[in-house]
Amino acid sequence: MRLSNGAEVIIKPCRQEDAEEIHAMQTEAFKELLEKYQDYDTNPGNESIEKVEARLKQDFTFYYFICIGQQKAGAVRIVDKKESGKNKRISPIFVLPEFQGKGIAQKAIRLCEEIHGNDDWELDTILQERGNCHLYEKMGYRQTGKTKVINDRLTLTFYEKRGTDRT
Repeated sequence: MRLSNGAEVIIKPCRQEDAEEIHAMQTEAFKELLEKYQDYDTNPGNESIEKVEARLKQDFTFYYFICIGQQKAGAVRIVDKKESGKNKRISPIFVLPEFQGKGIAQKAIRLCEEIHGNDDWELDTILQERGNCHLYEKMGYRQTGKTKVINDRLTLTFYEKRGTDRT
């Protein structure tokens, strides 16, 4: 998929040995939100390298680097338990600060949906981050009505994207 400037967005599967790089990118990408909301227990920017390593070992977790050509711009984790009947989950997705606001996350999500199927997805995001909410809503995700207050600054809101054969 291409951006408006013609640059190609691709996703590349990550391997176990990519844990350190994923962790460093995740820490950088979420740094500003961590400082703003001080959600130290829930923010991916405050997670340990061990948590990333453990997720990479899960047979239902798929990490992808989000690339502009060959340059890594971020990453996304997909939880896909395949035939379990559960929704697929995006948790987390992040784009490095210098690449944000260019439509890269949207293209990466579309690529993940092509790989893992277009239907039955879920995710959560910060309710106060209207740009994030707008991104997911324009991609067909709908708020479930469920929220979780993390602290006096931050509330998580939950989204889902259902299949066409479900009501």
